[in-house]
Amino acid sequence: MGSLPPQSSKQQKNQIHIDPDNLLTLFKSQQNHLNYFFQNLDLSQTLTFTQTLLNSNGTIFFTGIGKSGFVAQKISQTLVSLGIRAGFLPPVDALHGDIGILCDKDILVLFSKSGNTEELLKLVPCAKAKGVYLISVTSLQGNALMGVCDLNVFLPLERELCPFDLAPVTSTAIQMVFGDTVAIAMMGARNLSRDEYAANHPAGRIGKSLIFKVKDVMKKQDELPICKEGDLIMDQLVELTSKGCGCLLVITNEYNLIGTFTDGDLRRTLKASKEAIFKMTVGEMCNRNPRTIGPEFMAIEAMQKMESPPSPVQFLPVINQQNIVIGIVTLHGLVSAGL
Repeated sequence: MGSLPPQSSKQQKNQIHIDPDNLLTLFKSQQNHLNYFFQNLDLSQTLTFTQTLLNSNGTIFFTGIGKSGFVAQKISQTLVSLGIRAGFLPPVDALHGDIGILCDKDILVLFSKSGNTEELLKLVPCAKAKGVYLISVTSLQGNALMGVCDLNVFLPLERELCPFDLAPVTSTAIQMVFGDTVAIAMMGARNLSRDEYAANHPAGRIGKSLIFKVKDVMKKQDELPICKEGDLIMDQLVELTSKGCGCLLVITNEYNLIGTFTDGDLRRTLKASKEAIFKMTVGEMCNRNPRTIGPEFMAIEAMQKMESPPSPVQFLPVINQQNIVIGIVTLHGLVSAGL
């Protein structure tokens, strides 16, 4: 990684510094502004809004300009990730053809702090002509959007954190909190299961942690580094090193797990026993109480078990209910799978 070049004394002298007390005051002020929102939000309006979205037979479109547009787009993406038909409709693009996507079963949610945004007001009659149900989400009482939409939600805003009460930082924060909370309420009402949620996130750590089970990522059959407890340690070095697991699984003739012998055990045994190691068996030095896991556990649970106290391990033997070894899952394998 690169590093910043050393600064001259003149540059250091001209640096701008933040007052820590002022920073703390700003965070506390923002907290108070957000508390004002929570304390004054009309829950009956919010319930009607949520119920309306929940019972939509079409697509729920969100729109907005500037910072409110970014929030509207993010909330639409949250709903899509929950399996709800939603989308973002840029108001300017809508007025130049994209409004063609709307139909009379759809809902259009218009996010605007002032409720007087010119582009949104121009969009309203065009959307109404297509029979779309319009909902405004605003923070200024008596605004123009409130007079032309079918449903209005008021997000109480004490003031912006900006010293001039201009930069939209508190208003966008409450828009985001409002939209995301409604989305999770809809998720609960629809009884979305963990598997259904995972199906919408097949790539990335979220989906993989909810989809992959141990049996999906474990090594099995010929990939297993196995040996018997009576085998000499020195005779099993190839098996120990060639399978890429960092261990041996010590088993009976029926594949019942007896214990594990790791490359760390090999180093410790060699240091303590020296030449005597040539006559020692794996069973004499193996760990007879290793951590194990079943094939139906989630892969993420295997990783958590590897990392749990008293000390982390790099692998887990996979056994069935009869204590028979059917696989091995390694930390390297889990990381390679994207977990």
